[in-house]
Amino acid sequence: MAKINIDQEKCVHCGACTAVCNSAALRLGGDGCTLTFDENRCADCGSCVKACPLRAIKVSTAVRWLYA
Repeated sequence: MAKINIDQEKCVHCGACTAVCNSAALRLGGDGCTLTFDENRCADCGSCVKACPLRAIKVSTAVRWLYA
């Protein structure tokens, strides 16, 4: 499961990341044009990171160990 970190100082809310997010994990809207992230919908594809022209998004994936 991925978690993204958005650098609010760099983000200009252009919507490039939301346009490429096929799972609709990123949404732009609300008051002040805020960017929201739903980690349960995220497909860990990294396309939001590639699409951000200002490199304001970083993805950190959590490693889960499964024990039998």
